[in-house]
Amino acid sequence: MSSRPLKVLIIGCGSIGTRHARTFHATQRAEVIACDNRPELTAAVAESLGLATTDNWEAALTDETLTHVLIATPAPLHVRMAQASLAAGKQVLIEKPLALDLTGIDELIATRDRSGCFAGVAYVQHFAPALQGARAFLADRPFGPVRHVTVTAGQHFPTFRPAYREIYYNNHAQGGGAIQDALTHLANAVEWIIGPATRLYCDAAHQVLEGVEVEDTVNLVARHGATQAVYALNQFQAPNEITCDFHAAGGSVRVELHRQRWGVLPLGADAWVWHDAPMVDRDQQFIAQAHAFLDAAPGDTQPLCTLEEGAQSIRFNLAALQSAREGRAVDLSS
Repeated sequence: MSSRPLKVLIIGCGSIGTRHARTFHATQRAEVIACDNRPELTAAVAESLGLATTDNWEAALTDETLTHVLIATPAPLHVRMAQASLAAGKQVLIEKPLALDLTGIDELIATRDRSGCFAGVAYVQHFAPALQGARAFLADRPFGPVRHVTVTAGQHFPTFRPAYREIYYNNHAQGGGAIQDALTHLANAVEWIIGPATRLYCDAAHQVLEGVEVEDTVNLVARHGATQAVYALNQFQAPNEITCDFHAAGGSVRVELHRQRWGVLPLGADAWVWHDAPMVDRDQQFIAQAHAFLDAAPGDTQPLCTLEEGAQSIRFNLAALQSAREGRAVDLSS
């Protein structure tokens, strides 16, 4: 950990940016500055958290005492802001998705390498205790290599994101739709555990959500090298649940994020052995992510999502959208 005083600029004070401002503030390790060009948003953050604010992120980057930048703006702005932040010598964490396509990503990685700074992507499921526990267990391959994964997830989106009609979610070009908004978290988590997807077929549709036309339901079949995976997600169901199963020849591992636990069932056993992985609230993951970012050094790869992993998630999203649009399987390695 550096002895230099830490100062974090949060660019973007929408719902996710405000959460980042709150959770970085909660670490009690850094001065936090909130930035947005909408004065009503910065005023709300200043009032609720007592933070300093600014409306000019480019001017803020000239502050030599600024050490870290968290980018929580709409996805089309991410790469340009990250490039400028790294060029200014700041450590950078970019809200997911890293971008909507691969334009400029190679240059961003090169800028990171030249700058000597850390840069990563805020896929916060990397800090879900249940996923961390399952990943550590599977890394030792006690049941042999994982050969099949099933992910089933959903929630009633109007309850948890009542403003979905008015925000980025209603437009693919802003990072909206179930694939880029929700499925990307789960696919990135699975890739973090078993490796990148190499081929997929996706069937996605708008089924229920009122006021938008983007997909709210996704069924996707993927290959992650030798491992097969199935993802099923919708954003209108009554239960708020996420279950991930990892099956190998010698047994299975199950993650139930909604129950905050993970379990193992060896081949021939009669019952699951469960390991509790409690969280006080959802902010716990974000606070853990904030600590990891404040501690990160150039070259660190765990547990934060790297730029390379974030780029792979872009490839996954693009392939899923293309497959749904064209009705065919898409090879991610081409």
